[in-house]
Amino acid sequence: MLKKIFQEFRALRISLSLKFIIGTGVVLILAMAVSTNYITKKDRSLIIEQLNIQAKTLFSQIVLTRRWIADHGGVFVEKFPWKKSSPYLPEGELVDLKGKKYMKESPAMVTKELSRYARKEGAYWFNITSLKLTNPENAPDEFEKAALKQFEEGLAQEDSRVEEIDSSYFYRYIAPLYVEKSCLPCHAHQGYKVGDVRGAISVSVPMDYTLSMINAEKRTMVIASIAIISILMIVLFIMMKELVLRPVHKLKSSIEDFSRGDRTETTVIKTGDELEELSGSFVDMSKSLREYHSDLEDKVKKATRSFEEANERLAELNEKKSDFIAKISHELRTPMTSIKGAMEYITSRILNITEQGKDRDELVEFLDVLKNNADRLTRMVNDTLDLERLESGMFDLHIDHVDLISLIKEVIISIQSLTEDRHITFKIIAEPEIIVNADEDRIRQVLINLISNAINFCPDESEIEIEVTEHEERVQVVIKDKGPGIPVQVRDKIFDKFYTVGKRKGTGLGLAICKGIIEAHNGEIRVLDVARGQGSAIAFTLETRNGDALHE
Repeated sequence: MLKKIFQEFRALRISLSLKFIIGTGVVLILAMAVSTNYITKKDRSLIIEQLNIQAKTLFSQIVLTRRWIADHGGVFVEKFPWKKSSPYLPEGELVDLKGKKYMKESPAMVTKELSRYARKEGAYWFNITSLKLTNPENAPDEFEKAALKQFEEGLAQEDSRVEEIDSSYFYRYIAPLYVEKSCLPCHAHQGYKVGDVRGAISVSVPMDYTLSMINAEKRTMVIASIAIISILMIVLFIMMKELVLRPVHKLKSSIEDFSRGDRTETTVIKTGDELEELSGSFVDMSKSLREYHSDLEDKVKKATRSFEEANERLAELNEKKSDFIAKISHELRTPMTSIKGAMEYITSRILNITEQGKDRDELVEFLDVLKNNADRLTRMVNDTLDLERLESGMFDLHIDHVDLISLIKEVIISIQSLTEDRHITFKIIAEPEIIVNADEDRIRQVLINLISNAINFCPDESEIEIEVTEHEERVQVVIKDKGPGIPVQVRDKIFDKFYTVGKRKGTGLGLAICKGIIEAHNGEIRVLDVARGQGSAIAFTLETRNGDALHE
C-alpha cells in the first residue's frame, strides 16, 4: 500500500518539500493508527480480564453464601404481610413465643433476593437457573440455556460474553452449580445425587462506564496523536526548508544560469553535508564543461570548414561523374547500335550465301558472339543510365491507371520463347482485374526482370507462380519459382548494385533498378521466407486505383 502511495506522489507535479511532508505524514498517521488500535484492543482485553475476575469473585461469593445457608438448613426471616412463603420448602413457616411469624428461605431464594438488591443499586446482578426448574421465575435465557447444555455434557467449565441488553452493555459470566450433600433434602426427589450439575449462576456486570472510559481514552490518544503529528510536520517542514530546499534552490539557480550560457564562475554552496559535496561536484563539472566547450567550438569550426570543403569537392566530383556517365553512355550507345546493326546485316548476308562450308559456320558463330556482347554492352549502358537517373532523382514517372493482370499476361507472352524449349509453365493467381496507379513501362520493366530471373533459376518442366493480392489500398505481387532458392545470408545483398548470384550472366543492376522503380512508386520490394528446397519468392507492392495517386 505504501509503495502505491509513493508511486502516486512521484507522478504528481508537486514540490519536493510537499511530497516529503505528505509522505511522512501518511507514514506517521498509519503508525499512530496502528498503535492506537493496538493499545485500544489491549486496554479492552485487560478490562475484559478484570471484569472476568470480578465476575468470578462475585460467583464465588454467591456460592459460598449459598453453601453456608444450605449447611445451616436454610435461614428464617421475618414474614411481612406482602411476603409469601415458598411452597417448595417443608416447614416453611414458624411462630415465636410472642406470635411473630418467620418464613424459611432456601439458598436459591436468598440468592434471588440478593440479586434484586444488587440490580436495584445498579452495581451488578446475577441469576440462578436450571434446565430442571423448581421455580419458573428462574427460567434461563438463550445464553444461559446454551451454557447449561455444555455444562451437563461436560464440554465446558464456564462461559462468558459481552452482550447488549436494553441499549446497555454487560459482561456476562456463568458457571455450573454442583449438587452437594446439603442440597439433597430439597432436590433428592428430582433424581439428583452428589456431584451432578444442578444448574448454574450467571453474573452480569455493567460495562457502560468502562466502555465510556475506553472511548474517552481513545479520543485522548487520537487528539494527542494529531497534535504530535502536526508539531512534527511543522518541525520537519522548517528543517526541510532550511537544510535542504534553500541549498537546492541555490544549486538549481546555478545550474539554470550555466545552462543559459552564463560564464560567471560558480561557487560552492557551504552546508557541511552531502549537498555541499554535490555542489562541489557541479562546480568541477561546470569548469570541465566550459573548457571542453571552448575546445569543442574550435574543433567544430575546423571540422565545419573541412566538411564544407569536402562537400564542395564531392559536389564537383558528383557533377563531373554524372556528366561523364551521361557523355560516355551517349558515346557508347551510338557505336554499339552501329555495331549491332552491322552484325545483323553481315549475319543476314552470310546466311544468304548458298555455299555451305566450315568457314561460313565459324564466321556465323563469331559474329553471334560479337552480337551478344554488343547486346550486353547496350543493356549495361541502358541500365547504368536508368540507375543514374534513379539515384540523382531525375527518374521521370508517368502515372496512370494500369490493368496489372493484363500487363502480367502481356509480359509472359513476350518472353514465352524463353520457356517453350524448357517446358516451363506459368500460373497466375489473382482477380480478373486489378487496377493500380503506376508507370506502365517501368512496371513492365520490373516484371520482365523478375520473371526472367525466375526463368533463369527455374529447372526445366517446372512452374512459375505469380500471385496478386489486394489489401487496404495496396496490391502485392509475388513471383515464386522452384529453383534452388536464395540463401538467407545474401537476401539483403541481391538488391545492391553489381551483385550477382553464382555464375549467372548479367550486369548486376537489374534488381537494383527494380528496387529503385518500386520505391519511386512508394512501394516495397523484398525477398519472402520460403521453406528450404521450395524455391524462392520475391514480392513487391503498389498502390491501387483507390490509393493516393503519385505525381509525375
